[in-house]
Amino acid sequence: MARIVILGGHGRVALLLERLLAGRGDEVDAVIRNPDHADEVAATGARPVVADLEAYDVARLADLLAGHDAVVWSAGAGGGNPARTFAVDRDAALRSMEAARVAGVRRYVMVSYFGASLEHDVPADHPFFAYAEAKAAADAHLRASDLDWTVLAPSTLGGGPGTGRIDVEATESGTVDRADVAAVVAATLDDDRTIGRTIRFNAGDVPIADALGTAG
Repeated sequence: MARIVILGGHGRVALLLERLLAGRGDEVDAVIRNPDHADEVAATGARPVVADLEAYDVARLADLLAGHDAVVWSAGAGGGNPARTFAVDRDAALRSMEAARVAGVRRYVMVSYFGASLEHDVPADHPFFAYAEAKAAADAHLRASDLDWTVLAPSTLGGGPGTGRIDVEATESGTVDRADVAAVVAATLDDDRTIGRTIRFNAGDVPIADALGTAG
């Protein structure tokens, strides 16, 4: 049994992940900003923890993360407001990485997206620009850290039931069910072969555990 903390615990992937982790016997703390979401989180088997990642400094975040075996970043501002996108998807994410280091929680899994890159080529006047910039900066910072990191980069998310199979060889973004993204996160937490890797994936034909073993 591991003790996992999920930052952004009310997201659709996070709710699926919480149910998977709790179902296999892990102790799951799901950090949420809105207390009205606590019952929905608790129904997954996770423990809702109300905290504002945007407002917490490194010290408060370290207190939140202390005692866990792994951190999963699945939080996001949800777009629409560039300033808040940078505040959450970049700045809060960076503080959480430092907080993990301070708290002695070495395992850190970032949920990113398929095209995340410092060379993303999204025009500055495009609505997606702030998110592309923020995620690229957060991913790069994590890769440069001394944490036991994995960056997971799924393609466009779908609402299907999942197949348990993915494609980690794809060079262009396709689609993948949120259920499979949650399953990939869960498998990643159990697989030290994924440490130090960025894993981009679409829906595919290879069982998740096998695909993670070959992802480069």
